[in-house]
Amino acid sequence: MNPEQHKPAFAEFVILMAMMTSIVALSIDGMLPALPKIGQELGVIEANNNQLILSLLFLGLAVGQLVFGPISDSTGRKRPIYAGFIVFMVGCILSIVSTNFSLMLLGRFLQGFGVAGPRAVSMALVRDRFEGEAMARVMSYVMTIFILAPMLAPAYGQAILAFATWRWIFASFILLAALTMVWFALRQPETLLPERRKAFSLGRILLGTKEVLNHRIAFSYTLAAGLIQGAFLGYLNSSQQIFQDQYGLGERFPLFFAIVALSLGGASFVNAQLVMRFGMKRLAHISVRALAVLSLLALAISYVQQGNPPFWQVMTYFLSAFFFVGILFGNLNAIAMQPLGHIAGIGSAIVGSLGSLISVPIGTYVGLSYNGTILPILMGLSLLSVLSIGVMIWAEGTRKARVLRV
Repeated sequence: MNPEQHKPAFAEFVILMAMMTSIVALSIDGMLPALPKIGQELGVIEANNNQLILSLLFLGLAVGQLVFGPISDSTGRKRPIYAGFIVFMVGCILSIVSTNFSLMLLGRFLQGFGVAGPRAVSMALVRDRFEGEAMARVMSYVMTIFILAPMLAPAYGQAILAFATWRWIFASFILLAALTMVWFALRQPETLLPERRKAFSLGRILLGTKEVLNHRIAFSYTLAAGLIQGAFLGYLNSSQQIFQDQYGLGERFPLFFAIVALSLGGASFVNAQLVMRFGMKRLAHISVRALAVLSLLALAISYVQQGNPPFWQVMTYFLSAFFFVGILFGNLNAIAMQPLGHIAGIGSAIVGSLGSLISVPIGTYVGLSYNGTILPILMGLSLLSVLSIGVMIWAEGTRKARVLRV
């Protein structure tokens, strides 16, 4: 079948891609209200270690993308997505039956590994249909819908906890994954025709990896994306403790978490409107500089306040900073993928996996550094945004002056 025939309309395509990537966000943020209860039931002594329930999913996501992306170049896009959903559901089952923390973490790793299939291959699928600024526009719309998941996920998890145990959260993940897989199977045609497929081989994967790593733009913007994702992961890891413990929000935690997520979603929508006019590189450079300035200023003010500023100051910072993070999310991966259309499957795998492998240890370290104050997350965001500025300037080389002139 020609993928240009019988393809879903633009709006349905965007929503479907958003649903497939939203399983990741739901798997992360839906667990946040349950972390203390899971830790208590499974014998976790140090509260910060509950954050590993998030970090292990990100680690599985990083490894899984290296597998599913290259396979999709040889088998087509649909089969790896089906396989990923199945592995994800197996991981959910392990978490449901877990009686110790190690089995829980194994289940979370498998969930991340499995959901890497729809996450990574959907990016290649978007690249099959769009490129350049048009791809950035699609990804921004996907991110706008995608943000609804972290906005609603903590409330979703807390609602389940009001009537059932935390194990039912994983059961609901299985149901949502199955429904999304059926929708994808029925409505989305294959986008990689047989004549465009390439035989699966380790040599081709290594060559593709070498090409990504040696391409200045692809590698640099992947590195920058990993640094920004690491800062965001540090926030995710710490958010439950910051909101519920440090500021005593209790059951209001999902509300304020959703407000911050709304800033991210709004940024993605704004980016979709602006990217065709100003270009994704210009928007990315402006946003990362704004993020660095805001974070350094917030760090200085909070240091004077011994890491416990008034809550309104914290929310003002989060809303402002994560607006620019949302702009970066909408552009950095699209910039990295731009020169990789001829190896979209491997390209999306390397870009996604390398970004995750960079972000997981950074975000885990930032999260585990939580000490009852806001300082560790502010230090992480400040340092990582400044490093990203340097990486992005280096990526542009002698053209940086033209790119950065606004």
